[in-house]
Amino acid sequence: MTRRTTPTRAAVVESGRAPFTLCDVELDGPGPGEALVRMAATGLCHTDLGVASGGLPFPLPGVLGHEGAGVVEAVGPDVTDVAPGDHVVLSFTSCGGCRNCREGHPAYCATWLPLNLIGGRRADGTSTISRDGTPLGGHFFGQSSFAAHAVVDRRSLVKVDPEVPLTSIAPLGCGVQTGVGAVWNVLKPRAGSTLVVLGAGAVGLSAVMAAALTPAARIIAVDRFAERLALAEELGATHTVDATQADLGDALALLTGGQGADAVVETTGNVAVLRQGADALAARGTLVVVGAPPFGTEVALDVNGLLPGKRIVGLTLGDSETQTLIPALVQLVKEGRLPLHRLISTYPFADIDRAARDMSAGKTIKPVLTF
Repeated sequence: MTRRTTPTRAAVVESGRAPFTLCDVELDGPGPGEALVRMAATGLCHTDLGVASGGLPFPLPGVLGHEGAGVVEAVGPDVTDVAPGDHVVLSFTSCGGCRNCREGHPAYCATWLPLNLIGGRRADGTSTISRDGTPLGGHFFGQSSFAAHAVVDRRSLVKVDPEVPLTSIAPLGCGVQTGVGAVWNVLKPRAGSTLVVLGAGAVGLSAVMAAALTPAARIIAVDRFAERLALAEELGATHTVDATQADLGDALALLTGGQGADAVVETTGNVAVLRQGADALAARGTLVVVGAPPFGTEVALDVNGLLPGKRIVGLTLGDSETQTLIPALVQLVKEGRLPLHRLISTYPFADIDRAARDMSAGKTIKPVLTF
């Protein structure tokens, strides 16, 4: 049986390095395990800009967007845990059946790359979005939320409290849960420990806010922009380091009494900064690598420097189980304990190119497009 299609408006990237172009598209009707969601807001993430620049083999022309939030309008067969009218935050998708999914680590799904980042299609190879009858790259993170409507994979959908404005929680789908998960799911600071966050963008500041809700004694934020460091202090950092004014290694040694950091979150994607973070670790300390440089990038490490029990751990999307973590974060936003609004600047959806430029220029920390 042919499913009913939905006309909508989307921001299409025609080719690598091309701007976002608003145009009319058609969405396939929600199939088994899918829902049609009317978007209220969607965050703009550096991953979107990286794909739009042609840095990843996502099929273009295509529709990106992976921090959506909206209201369910229709559900496909086999979808019973969300219904029309439900408020949802959209995150990454996963197969649900591989070992990592079954063990509560869907960010490390065996099929994560094709399902989320580079496939551009459903798992069965069909397209969710087309223009003038021609399929476009879509299904980005199971959603492609740079559109007024999206056909969303069930495992990308997280039902949330309808009393919390969707604009205020859209970034939970990727950047915020990444920073929070680095702290809560991997580092798990103990009482009295020292945690360093390298980079005070959306992910780094989310890590700062998460660390402020732990027993960590020192939370040190590092960046090159004074205004972001000031915001980090307001969000819970106990100390800051301006990397343009001080040598990072010397500054961290001074702040830790020469003992080094128990935990480091690297968000910049700069391998020189990563190396400095590794060198700043205390014995048995852990560095979590979040920032993603171009594929194939390597970093040199002092092997003997790692022998005192130091660990370097890669991280995808906070190693989060979204159905548990995102509702908990929504509750913290509602209670004012996770002041996510301090990171957000809103833009009308039609101004997506301006939002992308402002983000690239460092004028805004977390752009959120509104519909």
